[in-house]
Amino acid sequence: MVTRFQIKDIATSQEKFKYRSPMKFGGRVVEDVVVYHVDVVIEDDNGRQSTGHGSMTMGNLWAWPSSVVAADLTLATMLELADLICQSAGELGRYEHPVRMLVDFEHSFPEIALTLEKNNALAETIPRLAQLVCGSPLDAAVHDAFGRLHQLNSFQTLTPSLLREDLSCFLDESFGGCYLSSYVLEKPQANMPLYHLVGALDPIFGDGAKVESESDFPELLGDWIRRDGLTHLKIKLSGDDFDWDVERVMDIDAASRTVQLDMGRSTWSYSLDFNEKCASIDYVVDFLELIRTRNPDCFSRIQYVEQPTHRDLKKNPQNTVHKAAKIKPVVIDESLIDLESLLLARDQGYSGIALKACKGQTGSLLMAAAAQKLEMFLCVQDLTCIGHNFLHSASLAAHIPTVAAIEGNGRQYCPLGNQQWAQQYPEVFQPVEGRIATQELNGLGLGF
Repeated sequence: MVTRFQIKDIATSQEKFKYRSPMKFGGRVVEDVVVYHVDVVIEDDNGRQSTGHGSMTMGNLWAWPSSVVAADLTLATMLELADLICQSAGELGRYEHPVRMLVDFEHSFPEIALTLEKNNALAETIPRLAQLVCGSPLDAAVHDAFGRLHQLNSFQTLTPSLLREDLSCFLDESFGGCYLSSYVLEKPQANMPLYHLVGALDPIFGDGAKVESESDFPELLGDWIRRDGLTHLKIKLSGDDFDWDVERVMDIDAASRTVQLDMGRSTWSYSLDFNEKCASIDYVVDFLELIRTRNPDCFSRIQYVEQPTHRDLKKNPQNTVHKAAKIKPVVIDESLIDLESLLLARDQGYSGIALKACKGQTGSLLMAAAAQKLEMFLCVQDLTCIGHNFLHSASLAAHIPTVAAIEGNGRQYCPLGNQQWAQQYPEVFQPVEGRIATQELNGLGLGF
């Protein structure tokens, strides 16, 4: 018999970590991060209690890249919003399942954000993406606690025996008769390739550029590839400097090719991330065609292109990507906030989506199901997740059947944030032959 549960207690805390080396994306440079932690206690109708934990990096420069509100204020506002979301969650009633609870609760985020905007006299509204990031630690903590309450992995709690509503109750009527459990794996994939980030400031050939780093971390791309056996590289590009972008990919391929062939490999992959900076999709089409002409082998290694144009699809209907998607899969990242945005992206030519734990466990599960039903390309990216939230991201990726690789750049830029959890799960945080061991993420709750 399905019982209901209620949140009985919520505790929050924050940690700040300095990056080992700066990361540049979308014209912005990140040098540190604040992690927001949430612990929740839930209780069911029979008086049984369990505790769950959730955390997330508060990536304000990604979730709220404002030209009006200063970066330190967007971060402070997001932290305050996370506090208010947790306070409001303490007033929620009894629910049968976290998915229903959190879908309902997310509807209140704009109102909570509006109150904060008025009280702080903000010059612009808090973006929906930033709201989701602020709510994601609580979302994860509730799923974690619910799994532990039932002595199950959270992904095993998605069956109709515990989540009785089908997907039409959360998405639309076309999902009638479809259940969330059909779109996840009860047990995680044994291991997965790790996408290593090549940031816009990262040195490739040792041409005099230096990165402040501890002695046990590589500086140059080739050294990273040798140390970790990397097979997947995510390349950050400018999107507004065509020649630089082309030469950057050419250099990265040349450096990669030298090492990969020396290691006896013939196959490796790239993804390209323009971080919304392309003025139109013609930039991407011309870029891909030039890469194909100059270096067909490099072109063949490109697995997909990520979010090339502005995230606001409604305000930029001219930015259709059909032409580029005929050449390589094009996935939305920042644009993806709900089913409406997914369907709009598909209409505008996008061939896939990037899931991120920072948008919430609940929303990620629902978008993963929708994308699979619509036969769209799926990948999992992270928000430079570290420690607990990287394990969460890895667990999400490993439990979605069509996801073939996971991004994890926290080990590059913010290894201090991994130290505690890396001692318990060394094979998740340190890739071997380019892969991390995700079979370990099969414990209670979120899996660890």
